[in-house]
Amino acid sequence: MEKKNIRLNTMQMIALGFFGVILLGGLLLWLPVCNQKPIAFIDALFTSVSAVCVTGLVTITPATQFTVLGKIILMLLIQTGGLGVMACAISFFIVIRKKITVKERVMIQQAYSLDTLSGMVQFIIRILKCTFLAEGVGALFYMTQFVPRYGLLKGICYGIFHAVSAFCNAGIDILGDNSFCDFTNSPVINITTMGLIVISGLGFMVWHDMHESLKKVLKKDIPRERAFTRLSLSTKVVLTMTVSLILFGAVCIYLMEYNNPETLGGLNWWEKIMAAFFQSVTTRTAGFASISQVGLKQGTKLLCCVLMFIGGSPGGTAGGVKTTTIALMLLICLAVIRGKKDVECYGRRISNGNMRTGIVIVIVTFLFLLFGVTLITILEPNREFIDILYEATSAMGTVGLTADLTPSLTRGSQVVLMALMYIGRIGPITMTLVFAGKAGASQQLRDLPTKSISVG
Repeated sequence: MEKKNIRLNTMQMIALGFFGVILLGGLLLWLPVCNQKPIAFIDALFTSVSAVCVTGLVTITPATQFTVLGKIILMLLIQTGGLGVMACAISFFIVIRKKITVKERVMIQQAYSLDTLSGMVQFIIRILKCTFLAEGVGALFYMTQFVPRYGLLKGICYGIFHAVSAFCNAGIDILGDNSFCDFTNSPVINITTMGLIVISGLGFMVWHDMHESLKKVLKKDIPRERAFTRLSLSTKVVLTMTVSLILFGAVCIYLMEYNNPETLGGLNWWEKIMAAFFQSVTTRTAGFASISQVGLKQGTKLLCCVLMFIGGSPGGTAGGVKTTTIALMLLICLAVIRGKKDVECYGRRISNGNMRTGIVIVIVTFLFLLFGVTLITILEPNREFIDILYEATSAMGTVGLTADLTPSLTRGSQVVLMALMYIGRIGPITMTLVFAGKAGASQQLRDLPTKSISVG
């Protein structure tokens, strides 16, 4: 019971922490010194929600709206949202040399789903090192393109900002109102962005597991051909699903948009392949766009909604229901179809508790999304349904891709999108458990007779 109480407190801390940072960010972005022209508080708050929830939807154009100070604050909000409130708080404690208590260690364990309390501080330090290293390398690659185009100082600043935004899967840019559409034919911009998105979307635990496996290979503790088999089950599922979804999405987008003059139609074969892969990767939670999202065919938008709903992997900066959850749903279906008693994956049996959690995550997320879409359709009766679904799924999956709908929505609809972004970032299951009641001891210990109900 004590462990459960700590777990619920951790969820409440995460929810309140994000809310506090969002409110503070909104107030800072609302200040006149941060803006080149007057801004409504709700627009500043919307931008703060989008940044902290690493989404990317905006009601204004950051490039022309914010001053240098405003853009710096925006970048810091993105970095905070990407690392997570918990990691940022612990990092602050480390800097001021405050001792990390047992309760705080348990909070870290619950926030990142770790198996042990040992090495918590080193784990956070490792996350920070990997984050800043990846963002630094990404910034250098961006600078090779931005410096010749925008000048030395502006090119360096743009490189740093977009490296942070890409790695944190925020999708917020300060280039203008076309995102990366002006760089559709730039291999450096496209590959760097995709690399940062994929690496961060894998999750911090996958990094750690792959790093440990690589060390064993280099020390020759295990043969090279067994490096994959020695990874944890979660890491294997994450890598398998990530590669499969990227390839599946890219092939489908390439075929569906091949002759569309508003998207891939005017590109050569290499640019079409690159743009298709970029669209497949960015829909998984990033939000940058190298082709027009308005011009996508309806079937492609629906496919992108599915990819946005899935999102990235646990323990990282990505949103969505996560690749492992969808893998678990597919494995359950496969086990039922084959008539198997157990759900198996890579020679291991999945626990019933794991399956129940996965099912709850998918259902709760879908219900939140359905409720949000319904509200927006009521508030926006003259809008195309596919565009509303696209915008709402983008908010719920903390993606940030837009069919140019968000800026023109009513304030009520924008509030709905803010709520979806917030729920999508902290996790629908976390949001549910924050307000969930506690079952009594008598309810937890009772054992009722087993019966079946008709299904199908």
